Amino acid sequence: MSKAGITLATADPPTPTARGLPRRRGVELALIVLAVTLSVYGYCAVGLARNGTVPPGAAGYGAGLGVLALVAHLAVRWRAPHADPLPLPIGVLLNGLGLVLIYRLDLEAPGEPAAPTQLVWSALGVALFTSVVLVLRDHRVLQRYTYLCVTVALVLLTVPILFPAVNGARIWIRVAGFSIQPGEFAKVLLAVFFAAYLAANRGALTYAGRRVWGLQLPTGRVLGPIVAVWLVSVGVLVLERDLGTSLLFFGLFVVMLYVATGRTGWIALGLLLASLGAVAVGRLEPHVHHRIETWLHPFASIEAGEGPNQLAQSLFAFAEGGILGAGLGLGHSVLIGFAVKSDFILATAGEELGLAGLSAIILLYGLLVERGYRAGLALRDPFGRLLAVGLASLVALQVFVIAGGVTGLIPLTGMAMPFLAQGGSSVVTNWTIVALLVRLSDCARRQDGGGGAR
Repeated sequence: MSKAGITLATADPPTPTARGLPRRRGVELALIVLAVTLSVYGYCAVGLARNGTVPPGAAGYGAGLGVLALVAHLAVRWRAPHADPLPLPIGVLLNGLGLVLIYRLDLEAPGEPAAPTQLVWSALGVALFTSVVLVLRDHRVLQRYTYLCVTVALVLLTVPILFPAVNGARIWIRVAGFSIQPGEFAKVLLAVFFAAYLAANRGALTYAGRRVWGLQLPTGRVLGPIVAVWLVSVGVLVLERDLGTSLLFFGLFVVMLYVATGRTGWIALGLLLASLGAVAVGRLEPHVHHRIETWLHPFASIEAGEGPNQLAQSLFAFAEGGILGAGLGLGHSVLIGFAVKSDFILATAGEELGLAGLSAIILLYGLLVERGYRAGLALRDPFGRLLAVGLASLVALQVFVIAGGVTGLIPLTGMAMPFLAQGGSSVVTNWTIVALLVRLSDCARRQDGGGGAR
């Protein structure tokens, strides 16, 4: 057992049984029904807009999504009866909307349809969600596997280096037509490791060491892993040419470090280190440098007579959407090209649902993040508190990095929008995050007597 596991397991009292607390599983079921109904409505709207008829597979799509959601709900009702009723319906709605958008793009994009495959991955994600809720009865069990998690995460991060680059980045493993993105699974494992390590060393990180420029630095023994995380983040950026994953991992660690210590100096130091690494790699690595140049001058290709690039097409799609959008199935975001179902799927949502629909999607993500933070605030054990904050921050950072990239706020990255974008590894991982948040919220309400995660 790791040091973190011993420390927290002995310090925390057993979780009390929450008798008489409102379970609110009926509220969860009603929200799930609403989520499935909205998804089926979107599916039918696409068929009516494109062909003037309801798609023949609408009933099957609704039944499949409904059965998956019902299985997940029954698992929560049985094993996590006091969990927050919002994360699961939010996941169902976002996943359902993602399937609708991918199906809509399949009608125009050439090649093999992606929606059926995405539905299979969604089923696997819900199966993993159900397994986590049923098997993991206490989140503190994860502390026993602290260093196993970080070891497996580092292996998953380095394996894609051995495979050919895809669209300029080495983040995929492709074998016999099957592909996965190991970094998606690594982020959850790293969140577990960060939570356990910071929970065990928060005292040394906060008070030990010397003060430099107003920042209380820890001792070298404690600071070593922090520097190692920074080097791994820069290494991912250099070797895999993946700006998004690098920003995600380092941003996650800085956020969790701030939460563990309460010292804003760590935010400043994290931003400084991230900026130095990004500037150095941006100047030396051609692929990253090209993305930065595209971000700084998104319409340069048009001025040069080469036609709009992907970022320019994305900006045009958002502009075309206006306030209420062109309507599902009536946009032209397919002109973005090969990444329209993955990196740029938010542009399709912006064009066809407009600012109103896009705002609703962002609010759903924001609500999911808020429920994760709320559960973290209610938990008494440091590991659970940091894990809840870390998992919620993963979602928040992903949404910021991806939405910022496709809208021109920051340089474009190659990450997938949680639940919406095409990508099996992404949807399975995000269902795992929701499952852990459900388990953490259940423990939080039991500990808090029902008042901490309403």
